Amino acid sequence: MESVSVQDYLQTIYRLQEEQVRVSTSALAGRLGVAPASVTGMIHKLHRDGLVEYAPYRGVVLTEAGQNAAVRMLRRHRLWELFLTEVLGLSWDEVHVEAHRLEHATSERVAERLAAFMQQPEADPHGQPIPAGDGQFPARETVCLLDAEVGRRVQVVEVPDGDADLLRRLAAWQLVPGATVTLLERDDAAGAIRIQAGGQNRLLETRLAASVQVTVAPGTGRRDAGDE
Repeated sequence: MESVSVQDYLQTIYRLQEEQVRVSTSALAGRLGVAPASVTGMIHKLHRDGLVEYAPYRGVVLTEAGQNAAVRMLRRHRLWELFLTEVLGLSWDEVHVEAHRLEHATSERVAERLAAFMQQPEADPHGQPIPAGDGQFPARETVCLLDAEVGRRVQVVEVPDGDADLLRRLAAWQLVPGATVTLLERDDAAGAIRIQAGGQNRLLETRLAASVQVTVAPGTGRRDAGDE
């Protein structure tokens, strides 16, 4: 079993690879909050262990073995987040830290029991997909809120996790998985979009809008002129 430190590195590289093909050591250091020299030392270890491919000045990318290990940890983390909210009643803005502690002490046997207890869930409280035991992610078709069609109602599928203040703000705005929202307009000059959520018009910065995943809301079409 990988050490806690190795597990944290693999998960962080996995998440950063969703934003960039190869992960720079500086980006990794910034996300983990550690010195670049410490990152370089760990990267060499991960490379020796066959968990990442590394080339100086080109960054790192997970190998198949590294990706499999990262997905296993991601599965445990998201299962615990769901258990903590659905079973223990913790708020969705506080489960990230608790799940991070629990994931490292969770065996594969316990992870499978946890998944079975919750009837093989496909998403955590933030709507982020939970990979199955074989590492496969549930199929779904979404677009980011930033790219949604102006005037069409969409249903929120996934929001970013890890930032408690942001999650509390999203909850207050009713911008949560399952909620129906409408993209009213894009304001490129302001770097924001205007949406209707929870009966209120809100301005949402484009970076956040790009991290919210949505799908066309069932049984809904374009917003009527009198909806505002």
